[in-house]
Amino acid sequence: MSGPVRHIVMWRLRGDTPQERAAARAKVKAAFEGLRGRIDGLTHIEIGADVSGVDYACDVVLVSEFADRAALEAYGSHPEHLRVRQELADLRIARFQVDYLADADTPVFAGSDLHRHREVVAGE
Repeated sequence: MSGPVRHIVMWRLRGDTPQERAAARAKVKAAFEGLRGRIDGLTHIEIGADVSGVDYACDVVLVSEFADRAALEAYGSHPEHLRVRQELADLRIARFQVDYLADADTPVFAGSDLHRHREVVAGE
């Protein structure tokens, strides 16, 4: 039994202007958010656009969690995932990926959970 697996992917996207890159980020975000509830074993999916403004940053990050390795492997060939990959293929310049076994007791922070955590820490 492998336990949960986190799958994190970062992309640099095409676009000659800030508006083109913003449109590309929005398209990536919408496409991956559309996978929620459609893939067995995909227990969490979060897509974020970079706000750092540094020139070496990636444009978009996908943080997802799967029930186990088998679920992640099935995701790789799932028709909905393949559709999204095809839809976004011409947008990416570079792709970086990390998959790791997650501690089942350590939740993936959704934006609101992270925000609440920061409020608690700030109030201490």
